[in-house]
Amino acid sequence: MTKNTAAMKKTAERLLVELASLPTAAGHEGAVADFVRRWVGARPRLVIKRDPCGNLLVSRPDFEKACRRVPALLITAHMDHPAFIVKAVEGRRAVLEFRGGVHDKYFKGAAIEIYDKELGRSCPATVLSLDAAAKPFKTVEAELARPAPYVEPGCIGRWRFPAGAVTKGLARVHACDDLACLAAALLAYEDISRDKKATHIALLFTRAEEVGFVGAIGAARGGSIPKDARLVCLECSRSFPHDSPIGAGPIVRVGDKMSVFTPELTNTISDIAAAYQKANPAFRYQRKLMAGGSCEATGFASYGIKSSCLCLPLGNYHNMADPDAVLAGKKRARVAPEFISAADYHGLIELLGAVARGLDAPRRPARAAMESIWAERAGLLAA
Repeated sequence: MTKNTAAMKKTAERLLVELASLPTAAGHEGAVADFVRRWVGARPRLVIKRDPCGNLLVSRPDFEKACRRVPALLITAHMDHPAFIVKAVEGRRAVLEFRGGVHDKYFKGAAIEIYDKELGRSCPATVLSLDAAAKPFKTVEAELARPAPYVEPGCIGRWRFPAGAVTKGLARVHACDDLACLAAALLAYEDISRDKKATHIALLFTRAEEVGFVGAIGAARGGSIPKDARLVCLECSRSFPHDSPIGAGPIVRVGDKMSVFTPELTNTISDIAAAYQKANPAFRYQRKLMAGGSCEATGFASYGIKSSCLCLPLGNYHNMADPDAVLAGKKRARVAPEFISAADYHGLIELLGAVARGLDAPRRPARAAMESIWAERAGLLAA
């Protein structure tokens, strides 16, 4: 693996801030997809394909051939983040639907910004009211700060925050979830894809995760994922300081609020993480359930595809500051940039490299280890 120097870390952090600052929404991931296409276009050894659902597959040209010999390993992340889509505009009043999960208290009076369709200009606006019962998505009425003829149906809106940055060890940006993980996947794959033994490894970037795993399920149903593939899904998941603290390392996630992921794959990844930590004592990781939300690994596994997850502990999940205190009536609702630990982000890049190198390495089967322990200690039962 390439040595992770201070200069490389700065470059990685710049990529994170740039990517996680792009406007994106479920079904409107064009800016992120264009970023990925440019990144791939600058690397002649890689190719990119778009499946019928609009998901992106980044691989070596001989990926499909390699997968005839070795089951594919796909590192996945989603390209969307909770955001607004303009439905109608009349004068300085706009009606927008919100695609994603944010509690009702965070909307009224919130500051947002609405972009033109080319994402070159934006207009500030203020949310006036919320219709939480609207279907299929909540809708809001917002007042534009000035006349903006470029604001029209189909434009993206998002919460209005200062520019993203990495300061004091924390990356504070519009959309860590899941663009920080997408950035980590690109950087890890930069190294992984140089290895001619890793041609069976690819990246899968999905659409519309925030509204029900739409892209992931489409890929699983449509056959664009080999049935014998192994999927390592990347996610930013809400941190609970007493259980999954920010700064304690990337997390081997064993499940979510809906399911437990493929145990054999998760256990193998855990073994790889433990071995990597033993060889590199400064490396930190955690193994947690992370039941604060749901992950695409659940969606993939429900279609019989072996899936697990690595995640980054996340602050201000879905841009909600102090959600527990807000729901308990102890604090006023306030939207804020999401944040992660820069060290956790660098650790995820390292861990992805270790998983890519170690997942297909020979290892002692778990049953053999259990048999050895039994042979050693079964005599205690007769003592």
